[in-house]
Amino acid sequence: MIKLYGYWRSTAAYRVRLALNIKQVSYSQQSVHLVKDGGEQYQPEYQSLNPQGLVPTLVDDGIVIGQSLAILEYIEEKYSQYPLLPSNVAERAMARQLSQIIACDLHPLNNLRVLQYLSNQLKVNDAEKSQWYHHWLAQGFSAFERLVAKWDSNGPYCLGGELSMADVCLIPQIYNADRFDFSMDAYPRLQEINQNCLKLARFQDAIPENQPDAV
Repeated sequence: MIKLYGYWRSTAAYRVRLALNIKQVSYSQQSVHLVKDGGEQYQPEYQSLNPQGLVPTLVDDGIVIGQSLAILEYIEEKYSQYPLLPSNVAERAMARQLSQIIACDLHPLNNLRVLQYLSNQLKVNDAEKSQWYHHWLAQGFSAFERLVAKWDSNGPYCLGGELSMADVCLIPQIYNADRFDFSMDAYPRLQEINQNCLKLARFQDAIPENQPDAV
């Protein structure tokens, strides 16, 4: 069985849980607490598994993969049921583009280690840190909103009537934005997609508060 090393509030781990749930792939979870005792991700045992000291890490039949997008691609290629990348080449490229807006450009600027560095090393106060966070959220969500609107799929999800990798990346980032009091009022299409996805049991099961290590 697949083992997923993650943390309940990790946006990147949330993406992987969603993909596994959508594809109905069984997996077990191993919690890596990102705050307790200075962060369990820095312990030698975990660093030997993932030298970056990041979550998630997926282990499947001796294969060890870090980085959420690489994990999503692996899951997509190995488990063909309920595909997260459309068969149409243009739609497939758009799904990847939208996913990378979140996972490559937006999320890395506001994940835990960046926020900790701003606070601890650069001595940025909480108001300035929130301003930093909200600035990059606005940049990423604005682009995402325009691209989805331009695509004009008229469906419940990012690319129409079927879930894709774009939805898997978007929903955890909106959850993260809500945690840090970022208003989504300027992004009606993203709000609509979020509401549609969260109606699904497979999305509900992946919500951070529903994870075994949630506190």
